[in-house]
Amino acid sequence: MRALTPLEARVLGVLIEKQATVPDTYPLSLNALVAGCNQKTARWPVIEATDAEVQTAVDGLKSLSLVFDGSSSRVVKYEQNMAAVTRLPRQSVALLAVLMLRGPQTSAELRQNSERLHRFADISAVEGFLDELAAKEPARVVRLNRSPGAREPRWAHLLCGDVPLDTAGSPQRLGEAADGASVASAELAALKSEQARMAGELAELKALVQRMARELGVE
Repeated sequence: MRALTPLEARVLGVLIEKQATVPDTYPLSLNALVAGCNQKTARWPVIEATDAEVQTAVDGLKSLSLVFDGSSSRVVKYEQNMAAVTRLPRQSVALLAVLMLRGPQTSAELRQNSERLHRFADISAVEGFLDELAAKEPARVVRLNRSPGAREPRWAHLLCGDVPLDTAGSPQRLGEAADGASVASAELAALKSEQARMAGELAELKALVQRMARELGVE
């Protein structure tokens, strides 16, 4: 499986989260997915993705069979298929989802933040599944070097590619300063998507002006 883009990881994490936390409204429509991606709480980094950007991410995940259309109603809705594609147990999927949604975290933070997706008996149970994910080929998570002043090392997912092992400044709480490489990657993806959107709007405006000029007989 190729590396995911940051937004694809966010979309996949949202689908996994909402399936467990709000099953009555799952599968999710595009509008619900956008709202889940742009949440201001329980998300790091906080983003402002457009409908078009999220739809592009959904299409990319569908090409990998990680997402599929899950509704026969007139409004298309989407379901995640991560466990079947990656052949991972639900405990591992829950940990990856929390890492995709909240960024690097300690084992204790992961146990607390995954409570609604899967209830781990203790921190050693979390670490057992993390060790299994790190030992896989390819590895799905990595233990980061301990940041200066930190009591415990943090873990990060590798679904979007490698991350620096000496990641420092990972957020102690949601919204604090984070790893520059991760932020730069997310910002670059967002800027590229915004550039593509603006280019499309400019092309539409040019076509509209040309059509109006022809109708008015103006060169």
